[in-house]
Amino acid sequence: MNDHQIKEIVKEKYSLLAEKNFKKTKSCCAGKQEVYTIMADEYNSLDGYVPEADLGLGCGLPTEFAEIKSGDTVLDLGSGAGNDVFIARRVVGENGKVIGVDFTQAMVDKANVNKQKLGYVNVEFKLGEIEELPIEGSSVDVVISNCVLNLVPNKEKAFQEIHRVLKSSGHLCVSDIVLRGELPHKLRQSAEMYAGCVAGALQKEEYLEVVNAVGFKNIQIRKEKEITVPKEILKNYLTEEEITNYQKSDFKILSITVFAVK
Repeated sequence: MNDHQIKEIVKEKYSLLAEKNFKKTKSCCAGKQEVYTIMADEYNSLDGYVPEADLGLGCGLPTEFAEIKSGDTVLDLGSGAGNDVFIARRVVGENGKVIGVDFTQAMVDKANVNKQKLGYVNVEFKLGEIEELPIEGSSVDVVISNCVLNLVPNKEKAFQEIHRVLKSSGHLCVSDIVLRGELPHKLRQSAEMYAGCVAGALQKEEYLEVVNAVGFKNIQIRKEKEITVPKEILKNYLTEEEITNYQKSDFKILSITVFAVK
C-alpha cells in the first residue's frame, strides 16, 4: 500500500466509526468483522470527561502526563469526537484554548455537535492532516495525541509539524502504539490491522529516534503497557500454527506515552 491508499483506508474506517456512534467494547482494534478496541484506558474518573465524546479509540491517557497548565493553548492531534480536547479544556480553564485537528470530516462534525451541547467557546475543531497542520507556527504550548501518530504514513513529517507549531517553551505528550520484534507478515499486510493501529506502528527504538531526530529534547516514556491481541482476532489472519508461533515469540505490541520538550 502507498501513503495515499493507507490514508484512504484509515479515513474510511474512522468516518464509519464516527457515523455509527462507535462505543468501546471488550473486543479488538482490528478484524474482518466489526473493528473494536482493547487498547483504551478508562477516562470516566477524569474531570471534564464527556461520555459522548469517548469512542474508545485511544491507547493511553496523554492528558494525565502532559503537564498542562491553566491558560495554556493545547493542540490535540487526531481529536476524534473530542474526548481528550474536553479533558484538556477542563485543565486550561476559561483563559486557555484547546484545538482539535482530525482528517475525517465525520469526526470533526461529531466533535462540534458535542462542543455545542457543552457550550464551550474556547474549544475549536479543525479539519486537517497531521503532516500539514492547519496551525500557525510557534503558537501552541502543549501537543497531545492518543493512538493516532501510528496511523500517519510519514511519521518524521508529523513530528516535524509538531515541532513547528510548538512555542519555544512547548512540549508534547503522546500515547501511541509501538512494536518490539517483528510483526508477522500477514498482519503487517492487512489493511484492517493498519486501521486498527498495529500494522503502521514503528519499532519502539525507531519511534523514539524519530522524535529525537526532529529536534525534541528530554524524551521520556511516562507510561508503558503491553497490548494482547485475543486469539479470536488472530484467527482472522493466521493459521493455528502461525498463532502458536506468534504467541511463543518475543514479539510485543506496546502502548507508550512519550513526553518531550522542544
